[in-house]
Amino acid sequence: MHVYASRPARDTVRLERLLPGPVERVWAFITESDKRARWLAAGDMDLQPGGKVELNFSHDLISPEQTPEKYRDMPMGFTGRVIRCEAPRLLVFTWMESHGEHSEVTFELAPRAAQVLLTITHRKLQDRGTLLSVAGGWDTHVGILDDVLNDRPPRGFWSTHARVEAEYDRRFPE
Repeated sequence: MHVYASRPARDTVRLERLLPGPVERVWAFITESDKRARWLAAGDMDLQPGGKVELNFSHDLISPEQTPEKYRDMPMGFTGRVIRCEAPRLLVFTWMESHGEHSEVTFELAPRAAQVLLTITHRKLQDRGTLLSVAGGWDTHVGILDDVLNDRPPRGFWSTHARVEAEYDRRFPE
């Protein structure tokens, strides 16, 4: 059964997923460029307050599907700044939106026996379109992370994203 993200505030999406542990392994897939590139985006992270975060998306590396027209002109890389880092349990950083505004992403990791509860909270999303795209993006990227951590072939990024984004459109009315 698919567990969808929640919308705890008008400008916020929260996604929770149980992943195979331990916490240190999941932390490495969030913070180390080579591991993060397999499910989200490559790029260096200076894991201290004020440290630079680089995310360079290459969806063609995590999925063989072609980028849809809707997303072809979007920036596929940006920089942000670390707000808080408490390794290996908490990471908060700014996320540059396509229109130049900054939102904020929080990763929280909590052990649950042999698994890890990953909670991603993305705040300060500027409009509903961005919120829907972000909800679909996190849902899809974390699904691919789950595939990678379980040694399964990763699901198609764009086809999955289109399906879950449409579901978020239904679940998150104006």
